[in-house]
Amino acid sequence: MSPSEIGSYGRRFVPTVNFRNWKMPAAQNIVGSQVKLLRRERGLTQAMLAARCGLLGWDIGENIITKIETKVRCVTDAELLCLSKALDISPADLLPAKADTKPIIAQYFAGHSSR
Repeated sequence: MSPSEIGSYGRRFVPTVNFRNWKMPAAQNIVGSQVKLLRRERGLTQAMLAARCGLLGWDIGENIITKIETKVRCVTDAELLCLSKALDISPADLLPAKADTKPIIAQYFAGHSSR
């Protein structure tokens, strides 16, 4: 047996993983822009915000902050609370202004059919 055969299981193919490049509609993430704006106003990097969230118990990296800020990833209720605490703001400060909510709601529900 040659050294290259040691530990070999006779695989005929290389295992691969196929990832979808999927981006959710922007209407599903309504806090991303505010997270980015407020983070920058406080002089925080994405890594620094991720570290603050980590101290609160949400173990994330700056890549997740990037996905939130670019509206690629949704934010759950608990994550919204964590982000607001890490930014030292009220959770309401991450939400759009009252005047902007009607078009956001209309855009969101335009893409969803009722069952």
